[in-house]
Amino acid sequence: MTTTIAISGKGGSGKTTLAAMIIRRLIEQGDSGAVLAVDADPNSCLGLTLGVEPVGIVADVRESARSKKPSNVGMDRVRMVEYGIHQAITESKGFDLLTMGRPEGPDCYCAVNNMLRMFLDNLSSKYRYVVTDNEAGMEHLSRRTTNNVDLLCIVAEPNPIGSITAKRISDLARQLPISVKRIGVIWNKVPKQFDPDAQDYLVDNVETFGHVPSDMDVFNNTVQGKTVFEIAKDNPAYSVMDNILESALTLCSSS
Repeated sequence: MTTTIAISGKGGSGKTTLAAMIIRRLIEQGDSGAVLAVDADPNSCLGLTLGVEPVGIVADVRESARSKKPSNVGMDRVRMVEYGIHQAITESKGFDLLTMGRPEGPDCYCAVNNMLRMFLDNLSSKYRYVVTDNEAGMEHLSRRTTNNVDLLCIVAEPNPIGSITAKRISDLARQLPISVKRIGVIWNKVPKQFDPDAQDYLVDNVETFGHVPSDMDVFNNTVQGKTVFEIAKDNPAYSVMDNILESALTLCSSS
């Protein structure tokens, strides 16, 4: 059975780094088989954080299928989408990466998106975990290019802007035409002097999954363009993220 984890948050919140940490943790636990990492943010930085270069993007598959006009359009499009998705998968040790790429243009993509959803669902079913790095607007999910999400982790900093962003993403998630089993906030870049018991940053009706401390080693790792696998296993931020994920998955499985 596949568990789908979606990560969302505004740019600069550290969501891609935390998404990569989650992927690394799932790989290191050793009993999950290969993990499918889906980069659904048009900035497409997840591959860089994981240390792989995408061999292709789903956006190119979508555009090619939409513009194709042979005699037997339906069947040719189906084959093109299926083949294109498999060609776009970047294989690496312990995980595969699928990069969605740029957003759609102004034309109609309904038929192509239906095919994408069918093949992406079939692809996802072959993995124990699917981890998706989404942009704040969650366009990938709102277009229903996937069906269900078990765990939505909203990454935000514990300040007024972060709280507003977390509430907006939470509200949007509840309006999506897909099932989202559990939603929670991971408060990131938490300063040492921060009081986690303070109430002013919390979001009504949204649970807190945990607090990841601000960490200079993680910051330097990102600035220097290093991969998430180069962060020490006993790094405080990574250790906390490990505990948060374990707890969130346990809550998800019991709900």
